[in-house]
Amino acid sequence: MNPDVDKFIERASKWQDVMAQLRKISLDCGLTERIKWGKPCYSFKGSNIAIIQPFKASCAFMFFKGTLLNDAENILEPPGKNSRVARRAVFTDAQEVTEAHSTLKAYIYEAIEVEKAGLEVKLEKNPEPVPEELQVKLDENPKLKAAFEALTPGRQRGYILYFSDAKQSKTRERRVEKYIPKILDGKGFHDR
Repeated sequence: MNPDVDKFIERASKWQDVMAQLRKISLDCGLTERIKWGKPCYSFKGSNIAIIQPFKASCAFMFFKGTLLNDAENILEPPGKNSRVARRAVFTDAQEVTEAHSTLKAYIYEAIEVEKAGLEVKLEKNPEPVPEELQVKLDENPKLKAAFEALTPGRQRGYILYFSDAKQSKTRERRVEKYIPKILDGKGFHDR
């Protein structure tokens, strides 16, 4: 048991009982715990398996490679509309975790087997089209193009989704201009 996770759960204003149960299930399955991305994260031999995500209205247990799990009980859902790999089980009270106890354990063991087998999710590189406003800037500026192409596919996709989300071309242009320095610094949309 990691004392940093103890502190995290103790300081939480909500979901302490849910997090305590999810933690116990994870540790019972032999996972290692630590705080990563500001939340309790569980791994197997250095590979991330799952993370506890407390929110205002619920607490989720997210599997990093959830799409590779069978999900026979149909309790996993994508964490967002653009999620391609992760899947999570969402809880609104401790009783729901108690009821899902054996299912969660089975899913954790399945996720460990996924890691042991070295399975990876095969993803299309940037399945979304590059917005015209970004493409113009990439064509005009070879340094920007090189910096953008050097970003990981996930970071590239983050920018593409954010820029494309704007309905008007002027808004897309402003967004691209604003983030050019960050791209040149090799940082993703969410990086600080």
